[in-house]
Order: sequence, then C-alpha cells, then structure tokens
Amino acid sequence: MNINFLNHLSQIRLVIPSTMVHNPISILVLLLSLLTIVLAGEDYYKILGVDRNADEKEIRNAYRQLSKKYHPDKNPGDENAQHKFMEISNAYDTLMDEEKRRIYDQYGEEGLQGGAGNHRGGGGGGGGGFGGDPFAQFFGGGFRRGPQRAPDVTSEITFTLRDFYNGKNVDIQINMVGKCEKCNGSGSSDKSRTQCTQCGGHGRLVQRMNLGNGMIQQFEVPCPKCNGEGHIIKNKCRTCHGQGVHNQVKTFNVHLNPGTPRNYVEVFSGQGQAQPRMEPGDLRLQLKEDKTDNDGYRRVGSNLYRTEALTLKEALLGGWEIKIPFFDQYDPFLTLSRKKGVMVQNGEVEVIKGKGMPIFHGNDEYGDLFIEYVVVFPTNSKKLKQLHDEL
Repeated sequence: MNINFLNHLSQIRLVIPSTMVHNPISILVLLLSLLTIVLAGEDYYKILGVDRNADEKEIRNAYRQLSKKYHPDKNPGDENAQHKFMEISNAYDTLMDEEKRRIYDQYGEEGLQGGAGNHRGGGGGGGGGFGGDPFAQFFGGGFRRGPQRAPDVTSEITFTLRDFYNGKNVDIQINMVGKCEKCNGSGSSDKSRTQCTQCGGHGRLVQRMNLGNGMIQQFEVPCPKCNGEGHIIKNKCRTCHGQGVHNQVKTFNVHLNPGTPRNYVEVFSGQGQAQPRMEPGDLRLQLKEDKTDNDGYRRVGSNLYRTEALTLKEALLGGWEIKIPFFDQYDPFLTLSRKKGVMVQNGEVEVIKGKGMPIFHGNDEYGDLFIEYVVVFPTNSKKLKQLHDEL
C-alpha cells in the first residue's frame, strides 16, 4: 500500500433504507463487517513478515534484513523502495514499543493515530478513532485525525566509565531520512505544484458501493491520481525525486553530564526521521557504558566498587601503601595504606566516603567507593615456609 494513502483515513457514511430500520440483526452484522474493514488498516506484522506472537528478537532480525534490502542508499531513485523502507521503519517502531504494540493489537493503526492511546487517565472529549461512540462514525462526521508523526530514530553511543564520571561533549553523525534542503521539502525543483484535475484539489473522492438489500455505502477515499495530496508535482526535485525527503547524514552534539545513569536515553525532540507530509519524529540516543575500559572499577548506582589484591605478608603485617588510578582529572590517584601491625582480613571492605560517582543532577554530591581486599596466599610450601621465617 502506498504510504501516502495512509495519511488520509476514509470517511464512511452508511445509507440504510427504511425497510431495514426495524431489523437490528441485519444492521448489527453490517456494522461489524464495516468495523473489521476500518480497523484492518496496515498490517505491520505482514510488512515485517513475522507472526503476531513474534518476540523482539524476531522483529529486530526481520527489520534488519528488510531495511538493508530497501534502504534508499541501495536503491537510489527507486521511489517504491523508499516507500517500502518507510513502511518497514514505521512497523518496526510500533511493534518494538510495548505500549504502541498493545494499542495496535487492540485497535489497529487508527488506535495509534487517533484516540485509543489518548483516553487513558480518565480523559474524555473528542479525538480520532473509536474513543467515544464507535458506531457514530458511520452515521456522519467521519474520522478525525491529527497530523501524523514519523517514526522515531533510535541509536546508541558508548562512553567510558571515566567519561560518565567527568562528563563529556562529543559530536556524532547519524545517517537518516531528513527534509530535502534543495527543495525545502516541497518535492518540486521549481517549488510549484499543479492542482489535481481528478479530485479538484480536495485530495479525496466520494464513492458509493451497493451492499445489496437496498443498502448503499458511501465513503471517501484518497484520490489515486495525487495520492490524496490535492496537487501534482510536474518538475520533481532531482535530489529527493519528488519525495521532499532523502537519506542524509546529520550531526548531533551529545552532552554527557557527570553521573549520567548507564543506558540513559537522550531525546532530541523533532530531530528524528522525516517522511513526506509527516511531522518529524524524535532521535532517541542511548548512552551506553564501555564495560572493558573502566580502570578496574565497577559502577552500581552512584557507588564505585574495586578489588585490590594483597600478599599474605601485607595482610598480616600492614605497613604498606598502594596508589591506584582514579577518574578525577584534578586528582588522578588515590592512596590506600595500612600502618604497621594493622591486619587486613581476606574479603574485608574499606569504604571511602565521597569517592564514588557524581550524583546525577546533584549539587556537587558523590556516592562512595568500596574497596574489597583479596589476600593472595603462597602457591607452594617453599614460599609459605619463607614467609613463616620472615614472621
């Protein structure tokens, strides 16, 4: 299905003859049939080629394969491939979001774009979809829909634990579909558009269908000539091929605040993927932690943990001093020590107050550092005897 058709929902009116008014069973059967047609919409599961019970891994794998096949970079100038890529992205965005998927499974595509997801928490009033009286939609007024929104773009960037401690600013580049700067999103090389002669610029056509038994269904559909736009572009922009959007590289500045939680999602509102005649989605950037480059520290909440090894002699006699690396750029080392005669037990934990991670959005507050000491025993009797003699 052409994605432009999805931007306009049919307005359905039903004409029932007076002979059917007193036959509620016939009317009910008709209404249920129409509801099935309306709610069907775009089948996101079929788009991705997965079962309705597919888990996230199956959905993700299907998306990766299809997005590679239909990606605009691999199909330059192929408008059908670009439409298919957008459909795949929209389906993936919905099915990977637990709340969106729940609404879609229950109400269909209209539930996502109309009222089903907007009536929680006791909300009333108007909206799209079947939020109020579902059958009233068939007897006048039609459907109402707000502007559609393109799917969000999700990406990730990895920082070291030292970066999470001190904070960092970095510019990243992400490949995504964005508004064409050449034609300013109009899709036209000369920025001119001609009114569609088939629909007279309305973007919709009224059709009537004879359902039998004297019943007639009257409904509006998007104009097939202009895809529901009401206008036609004669001179298409060569950069975006008339779509108003194209694949491009965007640069984003990422500011990592000190103490930012691991896997925190930074949201760049309205700076995500663009699609024709849609509001741009968001960029959702997950800030991940490099588990290998951590200087021997482990982070749990706002606290840091570290394990230090001591020889049996050091543990029994004391009188030692160890310098360990630390994240503070102004004080890059910490000193651990014990006076002579102070014993350290295997598994003993030393707590150093205020030497943990910065508290996220705190006022110069820090967690604590926990040092666990592990005593390394001699590996053979000769070394053990030598230690015994020294003691």
